[in-house]
Amino acid sequence: MPTSLADARYWLRRLLGLAHRAVASLRTRGWRATLSRVLVHALPPSRTARPELFLPAASPFSAFSLATSTQPVVSIVIPVYNHAAHTLACLRALAAHPPATRCEVIVIDDGSSDETALWLPQIHGLRYEVRDRNGGFIHACNDGVSRSKGDYVVLLNNDTIPQPGWLDALLETLQNTPDAGLVGSQLLYPDGRLQESGAVLFSDGSAWSYGRFESPGDPRYSALRDSHYCSGAAVMLTRQLWNALGGLDTRYCPAYYEDADLAMRVRERGLRVLVQPASQVVHDEGTSHGTDVRSGLKAHQLRNQQTFAKRWATQLAHHPAPGSVPSPALLHHQQRQVLIIDETLPQPDRDSASLRQTYLIQLLREHGAHVVIVATSTAAGDVGAARLRRDGVETWPAATLGGLSRWLGEHGPRFCTVMLVRHHLAQASLPLVGKYAPQARVVFDTVDLHYLREARGAEVAGDPALRAEAARTRKRELEVMTQADITVLVSAAEQAQLQQDAPQVKTALISNLHKTHDHCPGFDQRCDLVFVGGFGHPPNVDGVGWLLREVFPLIHAALPQVVLHIIGQHPPQELQALASSLPGVRLHGYVADIDPYMDGCRIGLAPLRFGAGVKGKVNLSMAHGQPVVATGCAAEGMHLRDGHDVLIADAATDFADAVVRLYSDPVLWQRLAMAGLDNIQRHFSLEAARSTVAEVFLPA
Repeated sequence: MPTSLADARYWLRRLLGLAHRAVASLRTRGWRATLSRVLVHALPPSRTARPELFLPAASPFSAFSLATSTQPVVSIVIPVYNHAAHTLACLRALAAHPPATRCEVIVIDDGSSDETALWLPQIHGLRYEVRDRNGGFIHACNDGVSRSKGDYVVLLNNDTIPQPGWLDALLETLQNTPDAGLVGSQLLYPDGRLQESGAVLFSDGSAWSYGRFESPGDPRYSALRDSHYCSGAAVMLTRQLWNALGGLDTRYCPAYYEDADLAMRVRERGLRVLVQPASQVVHDEGTSHGTDVRSGLKAHQLRNQQTFAKRWATQLAHHPAPGSVPSPALLHHQQRQVLIIDETLPQPDRDSASLRQTYLIQLLREHGAHVVIVATSTAAGDVGAARLRRDGVETWPAATLGGLSRWLGEHGPRFCTVMLVRHHLAQASLPLVGKYAPQARVVFDTVDLHYLREARGAEVAGDPALRAEAARTRKRELEVMTQADITVLVSAAEQAQLQQDAPQVKTALISNLHKTHDHCPGFDQRCDLVFVGGFGHPPNVDGVGWLLREVFPLIHAALPQVVLHIIGQHPPQELQALASSLPGVRLHGYVADIDPYMDGCRIGLAPLRFGAGVKGKVNLSMAHGQPVVATGCAAEGMHLRDGHDVLIADAATDFADAVVRLYSDPVLWQRLAMAGLDNIQRHFSLEAARSTVAEVFLPA
C-alpha cells in the first residue's frame, strides 16, 4: 500500500507524541527508566509461531490407565471402526493430560477387525463397549451417548489427539456463555497448521473450513465466536440438549453433514453454536473416511449436501453466497463491530484502567457487539491476548498488524465505532481512522485528564518546566477532543473541569467499573494496611514516598504491631531502599492474586498528593468491603463523603491519626465498609454504566 498523506501525518504525530512523552518521562522517571521504555518501544515485532503440539510417541502397545469417575460430569464418546493405532494415540493423549473435571471415556466399537478388541480392554479406566453389529458412524455415536452418564456429552473422533486443557476450555465456555448450545474445538493438522476454526456454510449447503492451512494463532481465527457449525471431530453439548434433539439425524447415514445438521437444530432452538480456539485438537483428517469423494464413505458427502440443503433451504438463504471468501467482516456482518485502539492490551490484574476496559468490553459484548482490540506498541507483546480471545474478543497485538495503516486499510470499513485511548495515541491515529473508517463514530477515552494530572504534579514539585509540559499536553488533549465525536471521562469532577476549559466538547461519563464481592470478611478477621498501585504512574511513586517518609512512622509509633503491605509492579530503587529501612513495611512488587490482601487487610490507603480521574485503588478496596483512608485528591470525583464512606486527610499527622482511629474502631470500620460497598454498586458497577455504554458506542 503506497504511503499517503494520512500515513505520513500518523507517523509524524506518533513520533512527536513519543518525543513529548520521553521528555515528560525524563522529568518524572529519570533517564534509566525512560531509556528502558524507549528501547522496548523500538523492539521489532516477533513472528507468530506455530504451537508446540503434544503428540504421543508411536510406541508398541502396553497397558496404561485413564483418569475416570463413576459419577462423571462429562462423557467423552469415541466411535471407532478399526484404525487401532490412531485410537491408541488419542487415548494416550487423554491419559497424559487428563481434564480437570470428572470424566468417563467410552470407546464404542462398531465392529473392528484389527487389534482394537485386543488392546482396548487392557486400558484401565476405559469403558470399552462393543456394538452388536456394524451400523456406521452416526449410529455408533448415538449408541455411545445412550450408554454414557455425564451431564455433558463430547463427541471425539478416534483420529484426534486432544491437546492439554482442550476439554476444560469447552466446558468453561458452555457453562459461562449465555445461550451457548454447542461448542467445538479448533482443529489442527499434525504439522501445527490450522485445519478448521469453525466452519462456514454457504447458501447452497457447501462448506468452508475457516482458516484452513493458516496459523492457528492468527487473530482472525483464534477468538471464541459464533460458527455456522463445528466439525463433529470434537464437540460438546449438554445431555439435556442432546436428548431433546434426538442425537444425530440418521437420514445422513452412514456419515457427513450430520454435524452441520446438528448445529442447525441447535440454533433452531435459539441457542448458539460456538468455536473455542482455546480448545485445540489435532485431527488426522481423512483417516476414518479417506479424502476421495468418488469412492467409499466420502462419496456420501455430495449426496448428503443435497439432502442438507433441501432440508434447511429457508435458513441457508440468509447465508453467504457460494464463492464468498469468509473474513471477520463477513462473519460478523450482522453485528455492530467496535474497534478499540490502544498501545497495549488490557491486563486487569495490573491496573484499574485495564480493569475498566475489560469490563467495558464485557458490556459491549452483552449488548451484542463484536469487539476488536488493536495494540500499537510492540513493548507489551501479546500479554493478555489469550484471555481476551477465550472470551470472544478479536485481538491484534502489534506484531500481527503489519502496521496500523495497512490494517485499517483492510479492516476499517467494518466498524461502526472506533475508540481511541489516551491523547498521544489518539492524536496520531485520527488521520488514519478518518481515511480508512470514515463511517465510524470516533470515541476518545481519556482514561484521565492528562493535562490536569500533569499540572497538579508540577504544582507539587514546584517545577516551571513541568508546568510548561502540562500546558502543551492540555493543547494536544483538547485538540483531540474537538476532533472526536464524543469524549469519555471517568469522573464528574473532570466533566466539570472540561466544561469550563472546552465547553464545545461533547462528553459522556463512564467511570471505573467494579464488581462487589460477596461475604466480605469482617473487622475481627482482618489486620494490617495495604496500598495497591503500579509504580509506572508518577502519582503512586510520589504518594508512597510521602507515606513512607512522613505518615507511616507516625502510624507505627501508635500501632507497632501493624504491617504496611505495598503492592505494585516496578517499584523504583529509592522506594525499595526506603521501605527496607522501615520496620513494619513489606514491599511486595507485583502480586498476581491480590484478593488475600484485599480481603485480609483491615484498611486500604490512598495517599496520593496529585493526580486526576478516578482512583482504582479506592474502588478496589471498597468493592472488597475494605474501608479506605484517602487524601482529598484520591477521593475526588468518587461521590465520597468524609466520615460516611471514607476518611479524608491531607496533612501527614491527620492522615496517620485517621488510620489509627479507624484501625481501632470496629463500629466506624463497619459503617465505612457498608457505605463503600453501596457506593460501588450505585456509581461504579457494570449495571450503573450499562445504558451509557450503549448510548456512546452503539447509538440507535
